[in-house]
Amino acid sequence: MNTVPSAVPVAGGFPRIVTFLLNVAHGIDHMFLLIFATAVIAIAHEFGHSSWEDLMPYGVGAFFLFGLGALPAGRLGDLWGRRVMMIIFFIGIGVAALLTALTQNAWQLAVGLTLVGAFAAIYHPVGIPMLVQHVSNPGAVIGLNGLFGNLGIAVAALVTGLLVKWIGWRAAFVVPGILTIVCGVIFAIVCPKESEAPSKRKGGKAKVVLSPSMLVRAFTVMTAAAVTGSLIFNFTTNGNSQLLTEAFRGVLEDPAVLGALLALIYAIASFAQLVVGTLIDRMPFKPLQLWMSVAQIPLLILAAHTQAWWLFFALLAVMIFVFGSIPFTDAMIVRYVDDRLRSRIAGMRLTVGFGISSLAVWLLGPMVKGMGFSALLWIMAGIAAVRAAIVLLLPDEPAPAEPART
Repeated sequence: MNTVPSAVPVAGGFPRIVTFLLNVAHGIDHMFLLIFATAVIAIAHEFGHSSWEDLMPYGVGAFFLFGLGALPAGRLGDLWGRRVMMIIFFIGIGVAALLTALTQNAWQLAVGLTLVGAFAAIYHPVGIPMLVQHVSNPGAVIGLNGLFGNLGIAVAALVTGLLVKWIGWRAAFVVPGILTIVCGVIFAIVCPKESEAPSKRKGGKAKVVLSPSMLVRAFTVMTAAAVTGSLIFNFTTNGNSQLLTEAFRGVLEDPAVLGALLALIYAIASFAQLVVGTLIDRMPFKPLQLWMSVAQIPLLILAAHTQAWWLFFALLAVMIFVFGSIPFTDAMIVRYVDDRLRSRIAGMRLTVGFGISSLAVWLLGPMVKGMGFSALLWIMAGIAAVRAAIVLLLPDEPAPAEPART
């Protein structure tokens, strides 16, 4: 009988096409949330705003609903079934993108983006628990899934820059919107129907059993760490395009080239999740997450004092550790929470984490306009230090055993 190394990320119980589409959906989720941030200069010009900083707060609704909507989405995923909710995700976010492309002023744009955020809220509490149910190597599966998610961010930077340059900002919403609806139709055809909702299933127990008090502590620390991590994630991913534009002024000013540079940063940094995902399955959880947080502090400070190509390399290092920290929260849910409750617990965590961190999108434009990117990067370094301190409060546990070969 052939043996397959357990480190290979395989989602059990699904045809490969379904696993692939679940991973692609993560890329779609993050891509749509960042199209606006990449195209904001062109949109601001068309809508008559003097600067992109003035238009940026209109995108906060997308990120607020991205967090707030996770709670009902997670509950419905456990009660209705995850397949149905993922079909709603694909079709809903695609249609919302098409409606956003039709907007004629800032307030209409805000409504369209908020609708995008509402459907985007479905993926994390539904898609990821669906992907990791019945797998023996959740860290590796989550790492691969995270790679797809961050490649979606890279695609947003690259494709949006090209579409804005050659066709216009509306095409940056229309083209991926149509493709996402097509993915939804394919997913509905190839994904097997669930025999029962997750909340009614037996099995799927947590991998590490904690006492009720320790579980509350773990959930509290997990949520607090997610808030601080999401603040850094939102500040960077929504501000990096403008940061590069400012840092390369007089050196490179072609938006398509700058978009390609940012896409390269995201693509390289995305692979950190594969490494971290594998390490999560093989070494103690707490110290790994701690050092991933600590490493961000000096790198953010370095980025605050560099320009042009030096800033490019500093930002690449920052994003490697920012992206590399993403798998931890989802891995904690798999480790500590019964599968029958995972979508609801994930929804609760996301509602608090992304709901608060959506403030980063609201504050980004005014903060940069008032104090500049250097001060903002120092503030993010302080947030990274707070996150490291929070991680210290995680309960200690032994290193996970080497997974058996199947």
